[in-house]
Amino acid sequence: MFFQTTDGTRLAYEDYGQGKPIVFVASVMLSADMWEYQIPYFVERGYRCVALDRRAHGRSDRPSTGYDLDTGADDLAELIELLDLRDITLVGHSMGGAEVARYLARHGDERVARVAFVSAMLPFLLQTDDNPEGVPGAALEASMAALDADRPKWLAQRAQAFFATHLGNEISPAQVEFTLRQCLEVSPWAIRQYQRAAMTFDHRASLAEIAVPALVVHGAADASIPVAVSGRRTAKLVPGATYLEYPTGGHGLFVTHRDRFNDDLHTFIKST
Repeated sequence: MFFQTTDGTRLAYEDYGQGKPIVFVASVMLSADMWEYQIPYFVERGYRCVALDRRAHGRSDRPSTGYDLDTGADDLAELIELLDLRDITLVGHSMGGAEVARYLARHGDERVARVAFVSAMLPFLLQTDDNPEGVPGAALEASMAALDADRPKWLAQRAQAFFATHLGNEISPAQVEFTLRQCLEVSPWAIRQYQRAAMTFDHRASLAEIAVPALVVHGAADASIPVAVSGRRTAKLVPGATYLEYPTGGHGLFVTHRDRFNDDLHTFIKST
């Protein structure tokens, strides 16, 4: 299914099941397909599951502009309003978590019952004088330079760490290849814009204003978004947040730890 945003961009989305809605917001470089182990689980338990292919991802259009967190949040808001979704559970992974935070900051929580930040690019990744816990700018720029120089190589070198296979997490070569294929199908232009936007955005003030129940899930072995920089700090900033840390979880815990993650998310939804 598709809808057209106010700037004329055609975005794809999927909508399954009936019941209270869960809106899944994917990581940068991944499409709605990343939620294949979550959507059936929740549909079978009586929920309506909606997942969006953001701009330049999956089957959505590849415009030349709009690759920033505010536009992503606004695109999400347009879909939510189009479907007239209410009492929503918003679930965002990685940059999707940053977009969920921006959605709340820009559009409020009238339609939202609760949120889940999963391995999210929050609260502020760049090291500054007032953010000494962040990642040094030189390290971020070096990573971006390597991405610019050889994107397939950059992705392939991080594939095993993404799933923290060195800690014994079992994942098939086919699953790794499937994830890489999703990433490589995204517009290279869009990836560069999104990465820079997410790495330098400061969410600290807006996270402290979240008034709905929040779940923060992060892997202790996340090599993409280190837990000390992100998950632990996010949980402290969001009032009353429930924090769950998976000792062997990498950035791809939605696959490697899917049973635990699905159950934890379900428990959170039922209890709030």
